[in-house]
Amino acid sequence: MSSIAISSLLVALSIVAIVYLTAKVKFSVFGSLFAVSIVLALSTNVPVAKVIDLLKTSFGNTLGGISFIIIFGAAIAVCMERSGGALSIATHILKKAGERNAKPALAWTGFIPGLTIFCDTGYIILSGIARSISAKSKTPMPLMAAILGSSLYAVHCLVPTHPGALAAANTLGANLGLFILAGVIFAIPGLLAAYYWANFMSKGQDYAPAAMEVDELQSDRPLPPFSHALLPVVLPLVLISISTLLTTLGLKTGFAVYLHFLGNPVIALLAGMLCGLWLLSRNGGKQGDFTDVLEQAIVKAGPILIITAAGGMFGAVIRETGVGTALGEALSSASVGLLVPFIIAALLKTAQGSSTVAALTTAAIVTPSLASFGLDSEMGRLFAVLTIGAGSIVASHANDSYFWVVTKFSNIEMQQSLRVFTTSTIVMGTVTFACIWAASAFML
Repeated sequence: MSSIAISSLLVALSIVAIVYLTAKVKFSVFGSLFAVSIVLALSTNVPVAKVIDLLKTSFGNTLGGISFIIIFGAAIAVCMERSGGALSIATHILKKAGERNAKPALAWTGFIPGLTIFCDTGYIILSGIARSISAKSKTPMPLMAAILGSSLYAVHCLVPTHPGALAAANTLGANLGLFILAGVIFAIPGLLAAYYWANFMSKGQDYAPAAMEVDELQSDRPLPPFSHALLPVVLPLVLISISTLLTTLGLKTGFAVYLHFLGNPVIALLAGMLCGLWLLSRNGGKQGDFTDVLEQAIVKAGPILIITAAGGMFGAVIRETGVGTALGEALSSASVGLLVPFIIAALLKTAQGSSTVAALTTAAIVTPSLASFGLDSEMGRLFAVLTIGAGSIVASHANDSYFWVVTKFSNIEMQQSLRVFTTSTIVMGTVTFACIWAASAFML
């Protein structure tokens, strides 16, 4: 058996080990990720002298990329809970949509902002609303988490306002205008498939709705107005969206520099936190709330930060083994049209955890073979990059930091998230590809 085959087997076993340790043995998630990461690194072709540095660097890089966002996002959540803002929004949505339509309303609540903001940032911002809607409508939280997570994830992987899709489009030379339009169109059937699948996987399960997260002191006071409650949530989305739009248009100088600064997720979420503190001050807040909110946010964010960074560390170890690249190169020689980029992207995503890395690597692998796949045309390149986006959806699990954001910000168990959210991403990516493949029969 070749070294790559052995490494592939070890990667598969490591994923199974994490699921077993956390779901069956009830071992610490961080402890499971750390132990499996170090064993996998020592068991494959990672040099022994490099193992600890790899673990520290990947853990630190992941932590550095998400720490401020998660802390400020947690602070927004604390403000929204204590002021009653999240409950106000949830009550308004349920009043307009009706409790029977709470789930589709949440799906569109994630899908539309997800067009311009990263899925993890969007989930952090919107998770409090999802928990409140779950509590108010008595809908199981693992189901609501899968619906919101999938709605943000679909457009993250398929629309080139996001880094993986944009990088793949640039590598393949796809038309960005057509890609944006087609990405939104094909994301919809994928989201619908994930929505119905998540409902199916939640049936017959003893999943509880989220606990009502309203400060006890707030429970005796009127809820803040809907327009006021929206501000801590909507302002970060608007600032990030403006920055993303300016980047797409290529505007990076002059006044745009300041808008990009305000649209940086860290600054945008800081602005949201300040709005949250304002909302709290108008609804029963008191002196010292700023310090109290930050302390609560740090307590809430700490475990999420550690586990998410450990997930990034595990993904980095897998990337270092070279399994994903080897699988991609092995498949690139098979001449089966659009199926090849989909399988490569799906394997890369599942193996190493990052949709962006999967999309960019797959694009680099298949670009030289576009002619042999019959895709060396404007429409061929468009369908190739759409297919790569669909493949990069499959599958979000333990080596994906977004999986841990969805799981931990929803306060659900790992096995619940694997059953409902992870399987939904598999269905979503597969159905999206099937729709792309069917459309290509008429347009290529």
